Amino acid sequence: MAAAKAGVISMKGEIRFLNLICIVAAIVFVALAVLNALSSGNFLTTDNLFITMVCLLMALMFAANPLLYLKSEGKLPIPFMKRADASSAGGQSVLPRASAPAAPPMLDARGRAVPPDVKSMVTNMKPKQP
Repeated sequence: MAAAKAGVISMKGEIRFLNLICIVAAIVFVALAVLNALSSGNFLTTDNLFITMVCLLMALMFAANPLLYLKSEGKLPIPFMKRADASSAGGQSVLPRASAPAAPPMLDARGRAVPPDVKSMVTNMKPKQP
């Protein structure tokens, strides 16, 4: 059990380290784009615009992974996007709870799982007990 926890801790450390490298690379590419814009005499040439766009595209590619990781962890607030909060759902949770025991799957004659729509029809057909 301790080895599994140590593996999770080291995995989180590796993810943090890789995200840090990606963020540093994105900042470096943005700095190169700004340096190119400031140091060039005539910015609106084909070569300068190309180098600036390549630097900004590389910065975007390196910044995408840490941003998606933060979004998946729920640490990145996204404006204009509704959250499924318990307070907005009238006190009821929208997501199923992991601790709630799930009903065993209904199986057909061959032992395969029955689809949910068929399962609901079967439960509706059962006689209701008073």
